[in-house]
Amino acid sequence: LVYFHYPLDGRRVPERSPVRIWLRNMGVAPAGVEHAATGHHHLLIDTDPGPPGQPIPSDYNNIHLGNGQTEVVVTLPKGPHTLQLLDGDHSHTPHDPPVMSKKITIYVR
Repeated sequence: LVYFHYPLDGRRVPERSPVRIWLRNMGVAPAGVEHAATGHHHLLIDTDPGPPGQPIPSDYNNIHLGNGQTEVVVTLPKGPHTLQLLDGDHSHTPHDPPVMSKKITIYVR
């Protein structure tokens, strides 16, 4: 189970804000490290997960936390934004079944 510790759904946040991630029943390992029941986080901003079994892209909307980070600071323009977490394995491919959070909406002030 992966979920947001901060921000929470519906929260108003500044343009530059931390995103803190919690994970239960799994471990966190950097990309490239193949170890059972581990993975690393990807933060999806204003996008949906891609096709199952395909590596998660790395771009503005798909932030890779490939060093095993559980926190990242993002800068977003004012207005509403959706955030979702999707964990990937050593090769940035989502787990099967997917380990993902519910999608939340934040409001940048």
